Amino acid sequence: MASNVHISKHPCLQAKLSQLRSKSVSARDVKSLIHEISVIISCEALATSIAAVDGPKDETPLGYQFTTTTIQPSTLCIVPILRSGLGMVEAVQTILPNPVPVHHLGMYREPSTLDPVEYYNNLPQHIPEDPSSGTNASSIAILVDPVIATGGTCAAAIQTLREWGAQRIIVLGVIAAEDGLKRVAAEWPEGAEIWVAGVDKELTQTGMLKPGLGDVGDRLFLTIGK
Repeated sequence: MASNVHISKHPCLQAKLSQLRSKSVSARDVKSLIHEISVIISCEALATSIAAVDGPKDETPLGYQFTTTTIQPSTLCIVPILRSGLGMVEAVQTILPNPVPVHHLGMYREPSTLDPVEYYNNLPQHIPEDPSSGTNASSIAILVDPVIATGGTCAAAIQTLREWGAQRIIVLGVIAAEDGLKRVAAEWPEGAEIWVAGVDKELTQTGMLKPGLGDVGDRLFLTIGK
């Protein structure tokens, strides 16, 4: 696998992924498991992508002064791919020490070709300047998409974020197909890091992972069989 691909070996994460595969899991538990898996994968990814730096002075309740700690880079954003990416947003927000913007990309796969089609994009034209970067571009865009199947949708999202001006992209996923992961990793090898909890080797003819998780968006939002 490419050097910019990271597959977690966390035992708790592997156990939770196994639980998520089961068709008997309720929608409430699907949401909880995706959140918990996303927290773990976010911890692992962000530990290597951001740095702790000294902030301003503050005072404890007992009156002692201390130097606060903040993170760099300071201009981060979270970008979920609709719909299922919404299930990972809260986990990333939980890990980050400060609120960050959440932008949305709406993409779906055309059923006959499996090619990605963008139907919604609310990336802002102007974002706050990061003094450390010298540009108005986002330092890190955290792209969240639970399932990477063919890789076409995620690769298209990386291209969109790169054109928007993101300097680096962290892709967080719950599970990926092996070939799809290779496709995503090749989209921007020097600028994108991909972190997933697990990998399946096969895809069905309709582009679903095998054994996979089913349609995560349908499982999250109770629209199975729509």
